[in-house]
Amino acid sequence: MTRAQAAKPSAVPDREEALELYRRMLIIRRFEDTVQDLFLKGQVHGTTHLYSGQEAVAVGVCSVLAENDRVAGTYRGHGHALALGVEPQGLLDELLGRATGVCGGRAGSMNVIDLEHRLIGCFGIVGGSIAAATGAALALKREGGVAVAFFGDGATNQGYFHECLNFARVFRLPAVYVCENNLYGEFTPYEQVTAGEIRARAETLDISSQTIDGNDVFGVQAAAREAVDRARAGEGPCFIEALTYRYVGHSRSDPGRYRKPGELDEWRARDPLIRAREAIGDTAEVDRAVEAQIAQVIENALAAPFPSPDPDAREFKDG
Repeated sequence: MTRAQAAKPSAVPDREEALELYRRMLIIRRFEDTVQDLFLKGQVHGTTHLYSGQEAVAVGVCSVLAENDRVAGTYRGHGHALALGVEPQGLLDELLGRATGVCGGRAGSMNVIDLEHRLIGCFGIVGGSIAAATGAALALKREGGVAVAFFGDGATNQGYFHECLNFARVFRLPAVYVCENNLYGEFTPYEQVTAGEIRARAETLDISSQTIDGNDVFGVQAAAREAVDRARAGEGPCFIEALTYRYVGHSRSDPGRYRKPGELDEWRARDPLIRAREAIGDTAEVDRAVEAQIAQVIENALAAPFPSPDPDAREFKDG
């Protein structure tokens, strides 16, 4: 599939399910807008990597997962966490370093873990999510679960990618590898450093693979359901290359001036939120509810306490 072919719309599920997918994408978008705003005000410390523009990938994939499945995200993992159902309150509290954060205010933006919501971790190491999910799949093979790894196009040039996919195929692990191809590895266009087609690398290992429109949440959901069902049925790992785009720079310090002229406008015209809204129809009630929710989350987060400096104090649960 080429990026031009990726614009073909997919079938829309029933309105209630479609609205829920849209709501989760909107929460991610407004959450990331909030993180950027609070960072500029000095409330978010350290680096941040926003998921704006890629919402359909995480939401579509996570919508088909079951209770005993597990997910490994990237340093751009706010979207993965929220798509899994991690509460925006606990996540924003975490990013602001508050004791009420999902990791007690100690993980920050890149290293969030929430086992209650099946998130085994977000990884700052490029490709780290691939190794973590492969290990989880090895354990889940005996339990009927599936492990999902999210990673960027740049990670497909790492040793993690080749070693783990080979291992998963040899042992027929229940793993789904989701490459979020957003055109850039940090500041470098992926075609300048990546030979051949990314999907072909998985196909060479005899892994069921597909390239999909990553800005079509309904299409992502359908592709993910097929891949997860195959993995759960014992047919081994699957690979999905989701063609998408990030609307912001690589991180907080990147203005994105390396983009080709007109590229950002082209991708904004294919915004996953706009496309979902056009397919669903009226979303005003959901829009209002999300705006009110995020406003309350911001107020609560700014009022939340910081962790105790006492190294023996534990505001979060072990394990």
